[in-house]
Amino acid sequence: MDEVEVSDIGSPGQAGRSPERAQLLGERLAESVARLGDRPAMRHRVDGTWRDTSWRQLGEDVRAAAKGLVDLGVGEGDRVAIWSSNRPEWTVVDLACLEIRAVSVPLHSTASTAQAGYILGEAEARVVFVGGPEQLAKLSALRPSLPSLSHVIVFDTAAEDGTAGPLGFAAFLAAGRTSAQGAEVERRLSRASADDLLTLIYTSGTTGEPKGVMLAHGSFAVTLGFHDERLPAAREGDVSLCFLPLAHVFERAWTAYALLGRGMTVAYCDEPAKVVEVLAEVRPMVMCAVPRFYEKVYATILDRLESASPLRRRIFRWALAVGADHAARSRQGRTIPAWLRGKHAVADRLVLRKIRAILGGRVRFLPSAGAPLSVEIEEFFHAAGIFIVEGYGLTETTATVTCHETTGFRPGTVGKPLSGVEVKVSAEGEILVRGATVMKGYYRKPRETAEVLVDGWLRTGEVEASRTARV
Repeated sequence: MDEVEVSDIGSPGQAGRSPERAQLLGERLAESVARLGDRPAMRHRVDGTWRDTSWRQLGEDVRAAAKGLVDLGVGEGDRVAIWSSNRPEWTVVDLACLEIRAVSVPLHSTASTAQAGYILGEAEARVVFVGGPEQLAKLSALRPSLPSLSHVIVFDTAAEDGTAGPLGFAAFLAAGRTSAQGAEVERRLSRASADDLLTLIYTSGTTGEPKGVMLAHGSFAVTLGFHDERLPAAREGDVSLCFLPLAHVFERAWTAYALLGRGMTVAYCDEPAKVVEVLAEVRPMVMCAVPRFYEKVYATILDRLESASPLRRRIFRWALAVGADHAARSRQGRTIPAWLRGKHAVADRLVLRKIRAILGGRVRFLPSAGAPLSVEIEEFFHAAGIFIVEGYGLTETTATVTCHETTGFRPGTVGKPLSGVEVKVSAEGEILVRGATVMKGYYRKPRETAEVLVDGWLRTGEVEASRTARV
């Protein structure tokens, strides 16, 4: 992985907050719904037109879905699978599971029939929500081998008969709105605790069959608190673009929990290939991305530069050098002299703001994870005034273990451990992590769990000098 700042390796993190002291996710959502009412919570594109869902409507939809799930016989601890690309319904179902203390099991929309069969079979999912015809066709082939599966609900396709065939999501919500299960949902919410199992996220790791990572409610809650302490403040009304798969812990922790809990608006992109087009329309302030995204944007800019006149190329390089000097001084907490401020204003007007415009022109910070990001590309974006927050983590650590602070970090590293997270390197060079964000274990795999959770430390299987960072 990228280098973790050496001063923090081997030293315990700060005590941080415990799961018991962290605000539960349901409380965060309820507060945002009550406070923000008719302001937009979610945005999605239908036939080329962006449509908003208000916070009030989101709260009503989540409660209707929660009551609907109870009506379908979903009990506390039962598994509910979501097999779909990104869309608002994905988050509604996820939050509804949280309200009734069910366990959500996300699947990548592109999961093969064999992959989905293994996950749904081991998790013994009672209900599966699928995005549309592609997932539905695969599930239909699998259904005879899934005795625990009792209901299938389709986001895209409404069905006339909810018993004999798949139920459409609109019909599912309509039934939930008239359900008498409101009191039962409230009773379950009153029993919610930080130790509740919130989700099973299946990851193949490096070898062997998929493993269901068991993440507790409290692990997400404290992770959000640690992010609040470390990262630039998100503002109510800010817009985030959700384009990485919600089945991945990185996007989900940000979109479904952190950003909604902070009162931001989440715009959903269900076709990652169209992310550049969507960026221009949404103009986000925050967006999770992986190095491959930055690499493609960087390559596109350099390709355009090649066809520019010699004068424009010289201006571009001058502006970038000025931006780099300005960014380095800011990063180091140094005073920006008047002469540099003046040059930077010119460089920004001529070049730098045009680079930012490719990402919509309003980005304030961009979390990056999943693989190492080259120093050259990281410094390029910083020079343009785009703060990339590079970090390191795993599914088993509820995403972030380390990430940059707003100042004092070194490009090419993945920053310092979050407060409350301890990191050390074993005698063999393996990275070990301990803290409230670490998983409960692998679902129904006690041997594999015992191999990686030793004396409270998670053995990541990654060597400090390697470049295999993942989340």
